Amino acid sequence: MPDKYDYTQFKKKLEDEHSFPSVYMFKFIVPADNHKIALVESLFTEEAKVSQKQSGKGNYFSLTARQVVMSSDEIIEIYKKATAIEGLIAL
Repeated sequence: MPDKYDYTQFKKKLEDEHSFPSVYMFKFIVPADNHKIALVESLFTEEAKVSQKQSGKGNYFSLTARQVVMSSDEIIEIYKKATAIEGLIAL
C-alpha cells in the first residue's frame, strides 16, 4: 500500500536541521478517547517523556513526546504509524 503522504521534503528538512542521535519532540492532538490516547502513547519507547494536556472544553488532548531517535527515518516511521489513528492531528 503506498503512503498517503510524500515524506521526501520532511526527511530533507529533518536531516538539515538535526544531527542524530538526538532528542526529537513530537506533538499530536487527539480526540479525548482513552483508546486513541493509548494508541498515540504506544508509538513511543518506555524511555520517552510523554505529557498530556486536555483542551478547555475537554474534547481533545494535546500529547507531547520527547524521545531519543537515531535517524530521520525513525521519526518518519512514527508519523506514518500515527496517521492510522483516526482523528489525530500531527503538529
